[in-house]
Amino acid sequence: MTWEELVNQINAIEVNTVSSMFKLGLSLILGCVVGAERKRKGQIAGIRTFALISMGATLAMILSIYVPQEYMGLKNGDPGRIAAQVVSGIGFLGAGAIIQMKGSVRGLTTAAGIWIIAAIGMAVGLGLYSLSIFCTLLILFILVGIERWEHKIHNGAESRIVHIKLSEIVTTEEKYIEVLNKHKIHLSNAYMDYNYTDNKTVINLVILARETTDFMALFEDMRYLYPTDSISLATQVR
Repeated sequence: MTWEELVNQINAIEVNTVSSMFKLGLSLILGCVVGAERKRKGQIAGIRTFALISMGATLAMILSIYVPQEYMGLKNGDPGRIAAQVVSGIGFLGAGAIIQMKGSVRGLTTAAGIWIIAAIGMAVGLGLYSLSIFCTLLILFILVGIERWEHKIHNGAESRIVHIKLSEIVTTEEKYIEVLNKHKIHLSNAYMDYNYTDNKTVINLVILARETTDFMALFEDMRYLYPTDSISLATQVR
């Protein structure tokens, strides 16, 4: 097979073995690229997950084209019917990537990435190669470039969650706000969980703190506000 024949088969409208293999290979690469960025951010959905989603969407699109193409009785069939199920079905995977913790939601960006990588896989299945590659580059720009811009406008601040367990019922976060202001930390939101049986309070403070923040000094100031069992810190991964 000559190079020209190979290109013609890859760009053919009808489904054939060469174009199908090329589409699956390209969707594998594009999925791996986006998945690698999510893995860099510590997300559970990483390279393999994104690659499989992209390839699955591509294969669904290929089947959508192949069925009415090959079976005479389905010449007037709807080639978008199988692919349409990808859009609704991918929502379950996206929901699995979102973690809800005491009112603080993590993983929304990864869930959005899962949704759009499925769309890219479908575009590859339709033969829209240039569009798929360009869209992948835009995703990387959003996930990497815009992230750096966000950090710049916040002067290096990052979203964190301070998890505090108290051995008494506390109904206000005012004293914690005073301590946060002292350390020049912005409080984005606060969530309270009360256990009246054991006389316990759990407080989750969603904060915006600089990378140079001395959290040990912060925790030391916080522990004396109320009878404190424990204080922990978590990064709010998007």
